[in-house]
Amino acid sequence: MSVDAEGGRDGEMTLAFELAAIREFADPAAVFEDAREWCRYVGVVSNDTDAVAAFVADHALAQDFELGDRDIWLAMEGIRESSDAPRHVFVGTTPEDRRVADATGWEFRRPADVAEAAGWDLADGESSDSGLLGRLWARLSDSE
Repeated sequence: MSVDAEGGRDGEMTLAFELAAIREFADPAAVFEDAREWCRYVGVVSNDTDAVAAFVADHALAQDFELGDRDIWLAMEGIRESSDAPRHVFVGTTPEDRRVADATGWEFRRPADVAEAAGWDLADGESSDSGLLGRLWARLSDSE
């Protein structure tokens, strides 16, 4: 992990995964570990904060976000306002996730896109270089 002189992380990005999105990765712990190399903050968000807490605990993830009892809209807004990273990326799976990202000032990405860019494997066994059909499907799916 990259650490600045004051002991904080100095990555250029805050990276948030919607719960359904992080579940699409073969190894969420490896995704978090790798992301910490270039992200200032990494975490999971959802309207179901109890499910997030259980998932984070089950996978031993170091969650950077305190969700409390806020819905995803308020959580994303609060994280964006409190994060000093210059870039904010939200990985989601639904049109609603895209609306949340757009309304709260985050870049929206799909799991297949970030898997390809970062070299992460998806849970269905699809690797980051999933071939022409996988990339085509990801592009078509992203046009919602």
